[in-house]
Amino acid sequence: MDAGELKRRYSDGERDFREAYLPGADLQGIDLSEANLKGANLTGANLTGASLIGVNLREANLTQANLCANLKEANLIGANLKGANLSEANLSDASLRAANLGGANLSGANLSHAFLNEAILRRAYLSRAKLIEASLSRANLSNAKLIGANLEGANLTNAIMIETNLEGANLTNAILNGANLSVANLAQADLSRANLSGTNMTKIILTGANLRGANMTWATLRGANLTKANLFRAKLCWSNLTGAILTEAVLINANLNQINLHNADLSGTIMPHGETHE
Repeated sequence: MDAGELKRRYSDGERDFREAYLPGADLQGIDLSEANLKGANLTGANLTGASLIGVNLREANLTQANLCANLKEANLIGANLKGANLSEANLSDASLRAANLGGANLSGANLSHAFLNEAILRRAYLSRAKLIEASLSRANLSNAKLIGANLEGANLTNAIMIETNLEGANLTNAILNGANLSVANLAQADLSRANLSGTNMTKIILTGANLRGANMTWATLRGANLTKANLFRAKLCWSNLTGAILTEAVLINANLNQINLHNADLSGTIMPHGETHE
């Protein structure tokens, strides 16, 4: 089956195209909404501007495909999207559970309310992407770029985010309990009211970050850089900040019960009761 036959059969009302073989096909602007393309081979296909609302692409091979398209409510469970171009794509309410998005370009994409549990997003580009209330529990985002991304209310429980770049990202009310954020860059990020209980933040960069009201209990922050971070009313009880840099950080009304500050740099830090540490 070629692109022409697919278009003709879809126009005639057919919707079942399971395991279709269309590598490199030119499908720009096509309407395949609610079509069943489960297990299809669309490697390197061009679907720019396509309408794929509610399409079933479960376990499809979309490696290196161009999917700058409307994929709202699409089924991409277990799909191979490695190296695919999804920049500015609409993936709101889509399911990408266990999908492989390694090295994919999702910059500026809309993934609000999308389901990405256990997805592989290693070295993916998600800068400026919208992931509002998206589910990313146990997802692998190591070395991914999420500069300026909006993850407000997102669920990143037990996510792997080693060396992930989240500079300037919005993580307000996000859930990151048990996540691994070691050596991640969250400079200038907004983590107000975020849940980071039990999170591994070894050597994390949180310079100028907003952690107002964040829950960081039982977290590991060994060697973390919190220079000028705002920790007003943050909960840090039983957290390990050995060797952390808290220069000029604000800790007013923060809960520091049983905290470990061994060898931490508190130069100019504003302590819980308002006094400045010398």
